[in-house]
Amino acid sequence: MSARPASVEEAVAIGVPALSAERAVTWPKQTKTRLSNGLELVLAEAHSIPKFHGQLFFRSGNAAALTRGPALADMTATVVRTGTAKRASRQIEEDLRRIGADLSTSAGQDNSAIAFAGLSEYAEQLLGMVNELAREANFPAPEFERERRQKLEEVKLERTSPGFLASERLRKVLFGAHPYGQVSASEAQVAAYTREDLIAVYREFYTPENALLLMVGDFDSQAMVKSAEQVFGPWTGKKPATKPAAAPPRPHGRRVYLVHVPGAVQTQIVAGCAAITRTHPDWIKLGLTNSLYGGAFNSRLVMNIREDKGYTYSPRSAVHPLHEHGYFSVSAAVRNDVVAASLTEIFYEMDKLRSLPVPVPELADAQNYLTGVFSMGLATQEGLLSQLATVALNNLPNDYLETYRAKVRALTPEDLLNTARQYLDSANMQIVVVGDRTQIESQARLFGDLEIYDAQGAPLK
Repeated sequence: MSARPASVEEAVAIGVPALSAERAVTWPKQTKTRLSNGLELVLAEAHSIPKFHGQLFFRSGNAAALTRGPALADMTATVVRTGTAKRASRQIEEDLRRIGADLSTSAGQDNSAIAFAGLSEYAEQLLGMVNELAREANFPAPEFERERRQKLEEVKLERTSPGFLASERLRKVLFGAHPYGQVSASEAQVAAYTREDLIAVYREFYTPENALLLMVGDFDSQAMVKSAEQVFGPWTGKKPATKPAAAPPRPHGRRVYLVHVPGAVQTQIVAGCAAITRTHPDWIKLGLTNSLYGGAFNSRLVMNIREDKGYTYSPRSAVHPLHEHGYFSVSAAVRNDVVAASLTEIFYEMDKLRSLPVPVPELADAQNYLTGVFSMGLATQEGLLSQLATVALNNLPNDYLETYRAKVRALTPEDLLNTARQYLDSANMQIVVVGDRTQIESQARLFGDLEIYDAQGAPLK
């Protein structure tokens, strides 16, 4: 696939229309403050529709809860929504329908959140419900048992998913005893969950000093600050103590980890290495480098092993910026007979990007893609909320979003060459293959010393 013309002159020369000038972004009015109880508040006005979107974030997730149990923050977030001291689960659903609002809860490695959206005229009622969940969730025993049974079914299904098994093994290899090395609970661990475990996590994490309230929508910011103070002001609680974590192991040299799934008709490949977080000065450089390598539909990896060779439908690469550490990964689900061929091409494209400067037209195409995706992400209240949350949760500079596109466009082939050499660590990539060992073991051994596991994570001879 040819790159788009980088200039009007080039477009005229080859007879293809050049891209139109990039549209300027009109940034909304933002208000940042802290309520009397320590709750951080970020507001952005967007008056195109009479709605608003918000999220109440807590700066603690599964990694911080690991000392109590794997994935406990996730389970806590699920049960938070099922009842409070004032409302049972059914009443919560009815009240949300009555005001035409949506509300969900979630947790990841580093954060937990209550997400909500509704009509601006019902903002105070919806905020009151969010406040109630943050302060007065009562974890009804029947709801806890129902969600625990559901979680048990989920972890059973995870063990049948090659993608999950590959990601789990890679995280264990890259992070070792660090909490990021634990991505899910086992059946036995979920069976051991207690309602008291969830309440302990809730009381520790769901506090105003540990929280960020972010809202985007059709409201007056000063009036919304007053409403937030009135609704959330009586809420109290300190920030949890920070617990030291083990350092990741930083493995050297390529090594292969085969997860044996008898009878599998295809193989899931995942390879990865340590990388950086969003706060690193090279983050934008690495984002563009990843886009060229395998992070976009017209990337080199996709053009090679999907379009040219037909080994896989959806190869991709990504940079994963967790709060304390980051990592880079590349993945593809391929036929059993082309595991070695696919890995060869994965490393060929990686090493090529580390060896030769990117041609200017290809660089321009990648810059257009990355800035275009960024601009599209600002087109809705929900998209703008996500971008503002990235800045606030990672303590990025106040002008990060405003200067992002210009910084992407300022990057040069030399910048990307140096970035690829530093962070696409080909020589130390850790390789995970999930499939039938009788079909793929000999191919896997070509790429490094081999360790073999079953789907439960137990080592095999």
